[in-house]
Amino acid sequence: MRLSFLQPLYAESGPFASVYLDTSRDVEQPDRAVALRWNRLRADLTRQGADRALLGVLEEAVGADAELPGMHGQAIFAANGALVLDGELPRPPARDTARYSTLPEAVPLVSQHLPEIPYLAVVVHYGGLPTAETHGWVRVEAEAGTWPASTVAPGERLHREEPVATWHHGAVRLGHRLDSWARRTHADAVVVGGDEWAGNVLVRRLPHALRSKVVRVRGATPTDTGRALLESQLDGVFRGRMAAHDRELVDVFIGRRALHGPVSEGLAATVAALQRGQVAALLLNRVPTAPLRLWTGPGPAQLALTEGELLACGVRAPREEPAGEALVRAVVGTAAELVVVPEDDLELAEGVGALLRYADRRPDGA
Repeated sequence: MRLSFLQPLYAESGPFASVYLDTSRDVEQPDRAVALRWNRLRADLTRQGADRALLGVLEEAVGADAELPGMHGQAIFAANGALVLDGELPRPPARDTARYSTLPEAVPLVSQHLPEIPYLAVVVHYGGLPTAETHGWVRVEAEAGTWPASTVAPGERLHREEPVATWHHGAVRLGHRLDSWARRTHADAVVVGGDEWAGNVLVRRLPHALRSKVVRVRGATPTDTGRALLESQLDGVFRGRMAAHDRELVDVFIGRRALHGPVSEGLAATVAALQRGQVAALLLNRVPTAPLRLWTGPGPAQLALTEGELLACGVRAPREEPAGEALVRAVVGTAAELVVVPEDDLELAEGVGALLRYADRRPDGA
C-alpha cells in the first residue's frame, strides 16, 4: 500500500490536531448530531492546549461532507492555524476522538484505507427480451475504485446504453474499453452485478485476461445512491483479501528471506533500516497500537528504540510517540510502502519486517 495521500500531512511541522468524527447522515437531525459530537471534541482539544485559531480551522471543516449519504466519518488534521488534510472515512470511527500532539494521529486513517484493493465495478441493466426483434435496451454503468476508501469517494463513472438487438456486438467494444481501463488502474478484480443474461453476454466477450478477474455478485444494484457502485457487495468480495501488489511483495520477502537476501525482521533491525532510508516496503502483521512506543526526532527517519540512541545521533529533545505513528511517518518520509499481512500468511518476528532497497555490506567487505 502506497501512502502518498499522507504526504501533505508530513510536509507540515507540528503540533497537530487530529480529529476523527462520525459524520453519518442516516440519523435524525444529522447536522445537530455532528455539532454535538464536535462540541465535545472541541472541549477536549482545548484542554489539551489547542488554540482558538486552530479550533476555528477545524470547525470550518467539520461536516463539510454533508452531501455524502449514509454512514461515514471524517479524519481532519490541522497544524499552525491551517487545515492540512481532510479525509473521508468509509466507516464511522469506533469512537470520536481528538488529539493534540507532536505527530499527527494517522494510524486510524491508514487502517481504514487497508487493504487498498483496486477494482472495476460494472452494473448491467436491461429492459425487454433478449432477442434481436425487440426494441429493448441494455444500460451499463462502470466505475473504478480502491476498496474500501472509494466506497465514499466514487471516481469517474462510465455510462453506456445499447439496443438489445446490437448488444452482442456492443459488448465486444465495451469489453475492450473496460480492459484498457482495468490495465490503467491496475484493477485486481472486475465486480459485475445486475441482470444475469446481459451480464453474461458482456463477461463472455471480455478479453481473456480481464475475464479471469471477474467476480459475479447478486442482489440489488442501485446506481443513484451517491456512493460507490455495488457498495453493499464489495465488502463480501474483498473482506479478508490482500491487494495483488501487496501479495507480490510478501512473496518476494519470503523468497529473499529463504536465501538470506536483503530483508530485515524484528523491530530493532527494521527500525535501523528505516533510519538509513533502506526500506522499500515495511511489512507488519498488524498496525502497532498502544502501549508500544518509539523515540522520535523532527525528521521522518529519526526514530529509535531508546532516547539515548537519538541523542547520540545529535537529535535534540527526542520525544516518545506511539510506535504506529512513528512508523507511518517514516514510511511516508522515506517513500516506502506499507503491507499488512496476516500471521497465517507470514509470521514475522515481533510482527515486523521489511523488504530492503539494498543489502548491507558484510564484515568481510563482500
